[in-house]
Amino acid sequence: MTSPVFHEGERALQARAGVEARMTQLGPRVIRDFMPEQHREFFAQLPFVIAGTVDAQGQPWASVLARPPGFLHSPHPQRLDVKTTPLPGDPLEVTLAEGAPIGLLGLEPHTRRRNRMNGSVRHVKASGFSVEVSQSFGNCPKYIQAREPVYLQGDGAAPVMHESRQLDEAARRIITAADTFFIATAYAGDSAKAWHAGGVDVSHRGGKPGFVQLDGNAVLTVPDYVGNYFFNTLGNIAVDPRAGLLFIDFEKGDLLYLAVAASIIWDGPDLREFEGAQRLLRTQVLSMRRVEGVLPLRWGPAELSPYLPGRD
Repeated sequence: MTSPVFHEGERALQARAGVEARMTQLGPRVIRDFMPEQHREFFAQLPFVIAGTVDAQGQPWASVLARPPGFLHSPHPQRLDVKTTPLPGDPLEVTLAEGAPIGLLGLEPHTRRRNRMNGSVRHVKASGFSVEVSQSFGNCPKYIQAREPVYLQGDGAAPVMHESRQLDEAARRIITAADTFFIATAYAGDSAKAWHAGGVDVSHRGGKPGFVQLDGNAVLTVPDYVGNYFFNTLGNIAVDPRAGLLFIDFEKGDLLYLAVAASIIWDGPDLREFEGAQRLLRTQVLSMRRVEGVLPLRWGPAELSPYLPGRD
């Protein structure tokens, strides 16, 4: 890419971490405005993809789309076709619109491969939609728990949905048992800089079961371990604290969507409670939506990432 790839929030965090000069050189070499062939082939073999979008109020949401492998297809390097529709109750039912920004995370947990892609929604139809690529890049395998997903056709029954401004008992159970979740964040853009027109990013977070600390009924604290130093997620939060979290109950197929307000903790006694953490992400739950048994995937046993701090 010839244009700068990091906005002011990302650059501010890179500067604080002492890596801004290195990232300024590295970013344009690894963040492309097209999908390389291996990424195009990778998405085509997946039975699910994680998506990030924003609603009319600017609230980001993390979502999941699932179909048998082949529902994702890239006809050329700057386009990805998605041949499926949102799951019942998924925020994508209302956020998916022509021209809307979207972030995609292709993840193959059992091989610990993941690739990211950000762009704009195009050609929304009853059968699916397309994404016009603006950024495409790979991620390292760190902190991914290896479990293999298999697509199962649902029975067509309408799932039960629960909505509240507070977490219910089932939501608390999903959060405190989690070893994985996904986070969507957004950058509204800078009208004075055409190359920073804004967009949405969605990312993966992983840790040992219980790595998400739940205080009371509304505050989640998560360790942020060493990564690629792009600071896509935290850089967005530095500019706009709103985020969307997605937790998957891998046993039951329940999906838990959270709208949160996030902040970054750089030092202090709280940070020292989390072994290996470079900083903390703290979120205040604003609302929850839990949909029972809606995800048509079943998962093999999990093998924890060898990179997790304190892993036996």
